[in-house]
Amino acid sequence: MISLSKKVIEPGQIIGIIGGGQLGRMMTLSAKEAGFHVVVLEPAPDSPAGQIADEQIVAAYDDRIALAELAKKSDVITYEFENIDFGALDWLTKKAYIPQGSELIKITQDRILEKQSLTDAGVEVAPYAVIRSVVDLEEKIKSIGLPSVLKTSRGGYDGKGQFVLKELADMEEAIKLLSHGPCVLEAWIPFNKEISVVMTRSVNGELSCFPIGENIHVNNILHETIVPARISVDVEKNVYLLATKIANHLNLVGTLAVELFLTEAGKLYVNELAPRPHNSGHYTIEACSISQFGQHIRAVCGWPLQDPTLLKPAIMINVLGQHVDGVRKEVLKRPNWSIHFYGKKEAKHNRKMGHVTILTESVDATLQELDESGVWMKEINS
Repeated sequence: MISLSKKVIEPGQIIGIIGGGQLGRMMTLSAKEAGFHVVVLEPAPDSPAGQIADEQIVAAYDDRIALAELAKKSDVITYEFENIDFGALDWLTKKAYIPQGSELIKITQDRILEKQSLTDAGVEVAPYAVIRSVVDLEEKIKSIGLPSVLKTSRGGYDGKGQFVLKELADMEEAIKLLSHGPCVLEAWIPFNKEISVVMTRSVNGELSCFPIGENIHVNNILHETIVPARISVDVEKNVYLLATKIANHLNLVGTLAVELFLTEAGKLYVNELAPRPHNSGHYTIEACSISQFGQHIRAVCGWPLQDPTLLKPAIMINVLGQHVDGVRKEVLKRPNWSIHFYGKKEAKHNRKMGHVTILTESVDATLQELDESGVWMKEINS
């Protein structure tokens, strides 16, 4: 069995990454800047991360032969997203140095476990009930009330695997989600803002939080993040306090994003966790003294964390498939736009193909600039 004692991974050693998407790509860039070699395991050939890693193992996330190969080639292993196979990851922790362990993946893959863990950490979530049958739904909707949201316990992202019930007549459609397994029924929170905080905790217990982002979603997909979030000092303090509670309760190692609802009265509800760098933290590449990806690499490699100072206010806006042509046309007109494309071959509608970050002295002026570009006109006006 591999010892889980703390290790310092030095430049020239090899980091293994499970997952080859855009988060793995940006993680790889940070790792290589620091002098590490990178091996990625990902089933899709020529993946965004695999394109720039030293090597890609093309195999499924639960392929234990491939995972054993990754372990043999790596001095430390991390992961870029939570939808990997928990059983395989747990098995791998006994064969490789994975400072993050597997327990956080188990918790964040299951909304029931996640909500219970958050409650145990002493933070507030929306009132909820576990739904395992039609009878459960009929009974619990009386106490949860309408409107409410039914979500599958496992799977689902960017609004997938959930249904908003506005009236009892919506029950017939909502019930279809039960075919995917247990669900969670959540009370609808009339929020004023959606915000998020990305934090990193090292193998030595050192914790750092990035500036809080204010998130705007369109069709359940993150559209843009404004930093710093336009919130009060008291709310800011409460977010960092809440984040610290969660990190310590989970014994976090690596990066974790906490998504929250903020009500008009200043009350905070945790919506969900993401146990890795997060879309709303992409602004950190240009706007902070260290990016969320660089900080994550430092954390899992046993390096001291940096102080993630905000250098300048910023807006990050996602580039989906339908925006690619528009952004390409704007490249020569917008020297203040930092443009990131992820190396995905097919620009499908609503598929995340990249992002743009703009450092700014005036958030309002920059929002107007984005509007005037016409690239995101439909989303901005929706």
